Amino acid sequence: MSATNGSGLRNVPAEGRGSPALRLSGVSKFFGKAAVNQLDLELAPGELYALLGPNGAGKTTTLRMVAGLLPPDAGKIEIFGIDAWRDPIAAKSITAWLPDEPMLYDKLDPFEYLEFVAGLWSVEPATALARATDLLEMLDLWKHRHERCEGFSRGMKQKVALAGALIHEPRLLMLDEPLTGLDAGMARQVKDILVARVQAGAAIVLTTHILEVAERLADRIGIIHHGKLIAEGTLEELRARTGTAGASTLEDVFLDLTRAEHA
Repeated sequence: MSATNGSGLRNVPAEGRGSPALRLSGVSKFFGKAAVNQLDLELAPGELYALLGPNGAGKTTTLRMVAGLLPPDAGKIEIFGIDAWRDPIAAKSITAWLPDEPMLYDKLDPFEYLEFVAGLWSVEPATALARATDLLEMLDLWKHRHERCEGFSRGMKQKVALAGALIHEPRLLMLDEPLTGLDAGMARQVKDILVARVQAGAAIVLTTHILEVAERLADRIGIIHHGKLIAEGTLEELRARTGTAGASTLEDVFLDLTRAEHA
């Protein structure tokens, strides 16, 4: 059983305390050309960071490298002070990754799926049962807990996958388009859970094309274009950078910055 702190979040090693939740230093990835190009990024514990960009900008590639699914071709990735490629097991034990397409075992029901995922993370069975119960209730899946996932809508599958990402109480959570396929009620449930996780001290990186979500939830926003971070800061700081009025939306700011970079 992994140690947790008072909030229930998984503890980080002593040497990682006081470190950024996530630090990318000069990270690059090439697929013939640069998909991510000398990316520097830092995220604090208890921060929700929205990584935005046009299609093909390098957002998902970046998250996949942090999750350990793609090796960077250059640079360094640290998660709470842990080198993600020198010590991948320690890094992954406090990290969760939720891709835009929910990946489930369709023949399992939600309870069986969460039991399976908790076992992969060596979560003690009684603890796993309590967490699974809480997550299924919070995500309004309790009444479906013994139904096979193969019959679920995309939105329901997305919520089951989110529960699986949270079952081991990660300190760093990465979400790629987490609200895709969710109706307004489901989206509110997910947003409430994310806010609660941040308030408990977890760090969250999310990508989304729903800019109103980033505008409302994010503490800071990074805009990536052609694999480079072209702007970063609070919404007010980004507005100041573009010289737009205080009433301008994140969509206005985003379009101004990406158009300027393209030009």
